[in-house]
Amino acid sequence: MSEPLKSLNNIRTLRAQARETSLELLEDMLAKLSTIVDEHREEQASVRKEKENKQAKLEAIRAKLIEDGIDPQELLNGLTPKQGTRSKSVRKSRPAKYKYLDNNGFEKTWTGQGRTPRVISDAIAGGKLLKEFEI
Repeated sequence: MSEPLKSLNNIRTLRAQARETSLELLEDMLAKLSTIVDEHREEQASVRKEKENKQAKLEAIRAKLIEDGIDPQELLNGLTPKQGTRSKSVRKSRPAKYKYLDNNGFEKTWTGQGRTPRVISDAIAGGKLLKEFEI
């Protein structure tokens, strides 16, 4: 709460200020404050009325659903996302197309995707064909 509102909310401060203020000015301030309070009450009543109208509409829709044989809870359960399902598709790994022996003599495979293994690229540079490594 701001300092001016704190002083307006304190009865002792108001009484002290009122002693130093003319009656005409106090009545003018009272009229303005009454206008503000009335506007605030009307705004609150309007918000409350909108909530009541919305609730009445929801109840009417609920009654119509029940009349048509639809359980509102069943409707809500049908709209919620299912747990445990993945939104991303999982791609299968590609089968190997090429086979080669690495520098340690172990047999390795390559799908043909991505960077060419050094052993194969060195062999191609040495005159071999990629077709020679096919499985």
